[in-house]
Amino acid sequence: MLRLQTVVRVDGLAPEEIYDFLTKPNDRAYQQWWPGTHLKFHRLRSHPDQIGDVLYIDEHVGKRRLRFQAVVTEAVPSERLVWQLRLPKLWKLPARLSIDFAGDEGGVTLTHTSEIGYDGIGSILDPLLRLYFTSTFAEALDEHAKTEFPMFRDRLNEIRVARRGES
Repeated sequence: MLRLQTVVRVDGLAPEEIYDFLTKPNDRAYQQWWPGTHLKFHRLRSHPDQIGDVLYIDEHVGKRRLRFQAVVTEAVPSERLVWQLRLPKLWKLPARLSIDFAGDEGGVTLTHTSEIGYDGIGSILDPLLRLYFTSTFAEALDEHAKTEFPMFRDRLNEIRVARRGES
């Protein structure tokens, strides 16, 4: 299993602000977050407790354009969010994304973890996955996370306006 982890410190931002945004997706606000890179982020199906929500995400990471669905498998308000990735209308991918939030008086530390691959006997397929999830892609994903979260803080007022416009 390939595990990529990026820790990002964002001063002046509370865990609730990121968690709230990620659990109430909206295309226009997502585009405001990182224009030209963040393309779409909206809910396809919702559940009262968010577990089982299906989200659609379309964004650029490095030189790649990623389009996928994510099913919320864990949601602990302002503490942890976990998504199981899948291709639209197909099957779940052997990929999970988690974001852990650790807030304090000065801001929040986010731990962005991508796990790609199989457990157990399925791990024999992991070398095939590495053909797509290369070290270059891992570097691009790391840089993406380090760039986007501080940018969220910087664009938060614009994002709030965009969210109100679509509500």
